[in-house]
Amino acid sequence: MRAAARPDLAVIWRRVEALSVRRGQDPAGVLGLGRLSHLSGVEPGRIAQVVAGTAAEVPLEQRVHQRFLRLRATRRDKHGREWPLAAIADDFDAPGASLGPLNAGTGLPRMGHAAGVQRFFGVYAGFLLADSKSAVERALALSATAAATTTANANATAVPDGRDDLEHLSYLTGMSPQAIRLTLDGEPPRLPLKEQVHHRFEHLRRTRVREDGQPHSLAAIAKSFDASGQSLTRVAQGEGLPNLAAAAGIQRFYGVEGGFLLADDTEALATALSLIEAELESGEREQENPMLAVLRAHDVRSIVTRAGRLSPRGWKSLADHLDDLLAREGQLGRPAEPDEGGAP
Repeated sequence: MRAAARPDLAVIWRRVEALSVRRGQDPAGVLGLGRLSHLSGVEPGRIAQVVAGTAAEVPLEQRVHQRFLRLRATRRDKHGREWPLAAIADDFDAPGASLGPLNAGTGLPRMGHAAGVQRFFGVYAGFLLADSKSAVERALALSATAAATTTANANATAVPDGRDDLEHLSYLTGMSPQAIRLTLDGEPPRLPLKEQVHHRFEHLRRTRVREDGQPHSLAAIAKSFDASGQSLTRVAQGEGLPNLAAAAGIQRFYGVEGGFLLADDTEALATALSLIEAELESGEREQENPMLAVLRAHDVRSIVTRAGRLSPRGWKSLADHLDDLLAREGQLGRPAEPDEGGAP
């Protein structure tokens, strides 16, 4: 779906409000501006304008800089301090100085570094790249999913048959059907970032074709973000990564999520399943998020089984590590919510 064809955010907002009421939840809490900002990276003061369609888009470099600062401000370590640049960069084997321009707002990070930052803080793969409308749209979808699953049967483990529509999931994610099966079984394949981006770019060209059935040329794709087709040749051949601006341009050209090229298989599949769930929910069908059921059936049980073999010292190390992870994802302490009001 092209960016211009995305659904009206005000309509989605009202739908989430109605869904919250049906689930016995306070819409002001589900749709609090502080909460939506935490999920999307969009400043609380801009959300009402974004929903109304009146907000001017922030340039990519400024947007990426602002969202990185917001990550550091809202996902602190277990002591309540901002994560040092060196600690963040060390997580993906880079020097802290390499994040200096991103932190100062004087340049865009390399694509691999952007992926590493997002993975470190536990946010979705398009957090730094997504335009405001996409970011808020995703936050609203997450709010709707949370409202729908609150009253779901916590003991359910069966995955609906709809998850087996591998071709549809492949179209949405850019993953092969085999990779989807492995991911649903809790064993997602791990591809090097360069190989993953190459596969997903080729998937977009193969499945989102022109009206005459032919793939869009590299020149046509690159022209949409004022670049030359030659700049995409190495990406198309699997010999290099696009820069962050080119990655954003490719995703915008094809109208896919801001993290389509960067998302690992588990996240890409979870996003696709959430989209399918939202479609079903809009038809008043009550069901649990399939990905949550899969995670319960596989990962959590596996973690608990292995953790049972730990020594007391090992349990303490695990608890400390969990605190670090929770802090990165903003779950150790509730994020500050400067404004809990609602938008139209």
